[in-house]
Amino acid sequence: MADIRITQAHKLPHKKAKAAAQKVADQMANEYEMASEWDGDVLHFKRSGVSGRLTVGEQEAHLEISLGFLLKAFASTIEEKVSAKMKKVFGAKA
Repeated sequence: MADIRITQAHKLPHKKAKAAAQKVADQMANEYEMASEWDGDVLHFKRSGVSGRLTVGEQEAHLEISLGFLLKAFASTIEEKVSAKMKKVFGAKA
């Protein structure tokens, strides 16, 4: 069960929305040593203590993150940062 769930509306064409998600995945891989892999429109990501998926839809992106025991205490802080990043990346004013 996910500890963090965020849905972000967007107005990007589907291809650009997936490209934006990939850009974030690349940054996460560099900063946090996080591996990611696409399965259709779903980007699965994982590293020690964190796993999740980002589903890119036509008008919204839906993120689910599961945190390991040691990171659960930081869930609200992580959610704030990730939510702000999603707003920036997907540029929605919903």
